[in-house]
Amino acid sequence: MHMNYIPHRVHAKDYVSGLAASGRYHFHSSEARGALGVSADAVKLSLNRLTRQNVIAQPARGFYVIVPPEYRSLGCLPADQFIPALMKRLNQPYYAGLLSAAQYHGAAHHRPQEFQVLLEKARRPISCGQVRVTFLVRKHVQLVPYQEINTPRGWVRVSTPEATALDLVGYCRRVGGLGHVATVLHELAEQIDPQRLVVAARSAPIPWAQRLGYLLELAGAYDQVNSLRDYVKNRARQTVPLLPGFGNKKSQRDANWKVFVNTKIEKEL
Repeated sequence: MHMNYIPHRVHAKDYVSGLAASGRYHFHSSEARGALGVSADAVKLSLNRLTRQNVIAQPARGFYVIVPPEYRSLGCLPADQFIPALMKRLNQPYYAGLLSAAQYHGAAHHRPQEFQVLLEKARRPISCGQVRVTFLVRKHVQLVPYQEINTPRGWVRVSTPEATALDLVGYCRRVGGLGHVATVLHELAEQIDPQRLVVAARSAPIPWAQRLGYLLELAGAYDQVNSLRDYVKNRARQTVPLLPGFGNKKSQRDANWKVFVNTKIEKEL
């Protein structure tokens, strides 16, 4: 008499351990359901239990990350270790930019409080344990020059030093104002390649290039801006305020960059 064979059911914890053992640190709830062979509600209960135990975290709906012991106090994987997988799942072109990119290039000045990601569409911020991710909308994301930087879980796209410099100027209000931008640019300038700066400028509005040229010159980065000056000379049709929306009355005009210097730039120490 043969007894019916009852297959051993995989438990959620074993499933998660198996993924981590194979070097994978993210999964979707639908994948877990398929692997565990149980109902959606049962999967949710199991995953909630593991979340409470700090074994996994859920930075986006249905998207889970496995939290290794070294990141338990953080309550999540660091953003640069899961954003590439999340963006791939969402099929959204992206890059890490602004102060997050500046930090990779050794020029953040202060450690950024949040991981800044640029996308073509608006998306709500992520709050996962102590990890914060903000998303900013950037036109022509796919045209912005980036480089791939290695993390413990793969590669993350990061804007090049030149593209980072342009974005910092373009989003100055999101990164602590022009004074802070000038401070970061001072540290970033030595990594900026003059020709690559012009290439990056083509993916940005021309006023960003005008303001950046003025600020880099102010930082003493004369060699880096020679090609950009020619680019601005040929492209810029009008004089723009250094600080947008601040008025131009009685402002000194910089003819090289076609900029109204309508604010005093004070770098942070």
